[in-house]
Amino acid sequence: MKAIRRIFLIVLDSVGIGSLPDAALYGDEGANTLKTISSSPKFHIPNLKSLGYLNIDGIELDGTENPRTAYCRLKELSKGKDTTIGHWEISGVVSNNPLPVFPHGFPKELVDRFERLIGSEVLCNKPYSGTEVIRDYGEEHIRTGKPILYTSADSVFQVAAHETYYGLDRLYEICSEARELLTGKWGVGRVIARTFIGETKETFARTSNRHDYALKPPAKTVLDVLSESGMDVIAVGKIHDIFAGQGITKTVRTKGNADGMAKTSDIAHEDFNGMCFVNLVDFDMVYGHRNDVDGYANALSEFDEWLGGFLTQMNAADILMITADHGCDPGYPGTDHTREYIPLLVYGKHIMPVNLGTRDSFADIAATAAVLLGADGNGICGSSFAESIIRR
Repeated sequence: MKAIRRIFLIVLDSVGIGSLPDAALYGDEGANTLKTISSSPKFHIPNLKSLGYLNIDGIELDGTENPRTAYCRLKELSKGKDTTIGHWEISGVVSNNPLPVFPHGFPKELVDRFERLIGSEVLCNKPYSGTEVIRDYGEEHIRTGKPILYTSADSVFQVAAHETYYGLDRLYEICSEARELLTGKWGVGRVIARTFIGETKETFARTSNRHDYALKPPAKTVLDVLSESGMDVIAVGKIHDIFAGQGITKTVRTKGNADGMAKTSDIAHEDFNGMCFVNLVDFDMVYGHRNDVDGYANALSEFDEWLGGFLTQMNAADILMITADHGCDPGYPGTDHTREYIPLLVYGKHIMPVNLGTRDSFADIAATAAVLLGADGNGICGSSFAESIIRR
């Protein structure tokens, strides 16, 4: 095996590439995030195309005759279509049971316990759009001091509060307490502190000071494998939150895609041995859930432009992996995640261009990364394809 020192694993959050065979069970038959945004005049991805992105099985767009990567699409074995489950599987943990969701709001028993815990009643307790909930409840929240509790189609317990009138520290404290409460049958994937500013419903706006409190992965991940082997695991964006810090040696917080890309470029100048695991959240949070097709397409085009420069920063012993964690088709009915295949591009000096077809699990990424970095991946899920892509 060639000497590989660094892997940059970049998750384009929610950039799925077509509905999975079981998508109908999730109400997502026919969803295709990439196909939807490709219809936008803002869609321009020459660098991704040159790498072989559009050559991946099932993508009905014109590819390139000479792909520069090993590429494939991957199925999701886990039961779910959310960020936590998707990232866990990418890291080598397959979840056989879906995380709990609360389509009618949280049960009275749970809400009562939470209210006793924080010493206050809550507002709302319904599935809600994050922007609409502060518009509809924000003024009452400021007037009464009651935090806004809501959920979505995902396994999330979201608490919104005003940064000034309620305070960041207080919001983070009650969300941390909620995380301790939410176990067992109430064990949601994430508790999310949602922050906003403004004085009236017309001026309320969410800020980038959100904070996620995730369940710890139920089994060993590739992050654990690498860090226990003495390697670096650098978490960029919300990766630290998704894994509750487990297996991570350094955390780099970001405020959106542009900041995440800039900080990833900075990390490329550092001397480390291991994995830099990046999540670029704006595709999902800012555009997918808001049904903004042009905004989504433009965000992918901006990533593509950055990618062209990043490729020139890579060293001979580096590998770049580009993937996703689920879909969020902005043209599909509703605003929820969609159960889709995810893409994978693997690029580097030692990587052979090859079509790997369709793989059975997101976890193949973790198994392959462990082998490429020379770590013992026993105990994590997935099948490595490292031997099929390394130049001899």
